[in-house]
Amino acid sequence: MAKKSMIAKQQKRQQMVEKYAEKRRELKEKGDYEALRKLPRDSSPTRSNNRCAVTGRPKAYMRKFGMSRIAFREYAHKGQIPGVKKASW
Repeated sequence: MAKKSMIAKQQKRQQMVEKYAEKRRELKEKGDYEALRKLPRDSSPTRSNNRCAVTGRPKAYMRKFGMSRIAFREYAHKGQIPGVKKASW
């Protein structure tokens, strides 16, 4: 489990990205890079990273399912992910 502070920081970044998205788009269209530079750093979408919804793990993230490989494997074995089953041959 990731530290709660890291999960909270990532959620805060995501909210800031959503808040400034429209303003960033307008400034980019105008080409006003000075004003764009004055916006908060965390308002840039490139600073946010994907985290597992279950554990908060930042690495080995599977976009399709929104969780890390470890949590995915655990949930798949329990049969809690629809449409996913363990392969056997």
